[in-house]
Amino acid sequence: MSKVSYYTPEGLKKLRDELRQLKDIERPRASQAIAEARDKGDLSENAEYDAAKEAQGMLEMKISKLEEVMAGARVIDESKLDASKALVLSKVKIKNQTNGMEMNYILVADGEADLKSGRISVNSPIGKGLLGKSVGDVAEIQVPSGIMKFDIVEISR
Repeated sequence: MSKVSYYTPEGLKKLRDELRQLKDIERPRASQAIAEARDKGDLSENAEYDAAKEAQGMLEMKISKLEEVMAGARVIDESKLDASKALVLSKVKIKNQTNGMEMNYILVADGEADLKSGRISVNSPIGKGLLGKSVGDVAEIQVPSGIMKFDIVEISR
């Protein structure tokens, strides 16, 4: 049974495009590399052939994993989400109680997380700590150095 994970329409399209790239372009390229290496002679002493076969195996494993992710992928219907709570696709503004620093995050699925653009996974420690919280709540998040407390300042879509 594949694990269900939720994606935005853009995130799911990105996954589909990556899978199509691997199957339609990378797979034939790997087969071609094997054929070229095989044509060079004795396979028992052909390191190029061994490397090409290993690369093909890695590619097939990557395709298999991506297909498994796609099988469990679901698109999130934002219209059915409660806008008053921090859920997947929520934009959450939090304030660190210790130093007063404010941060903005968008809670997304694992595959769409990108800290540089402020998109954090709902499965990350901060993401888990924010899920289900409302404006005015305090999120207590376990980090290696102890527990950090964040005030939920704003939630939007």
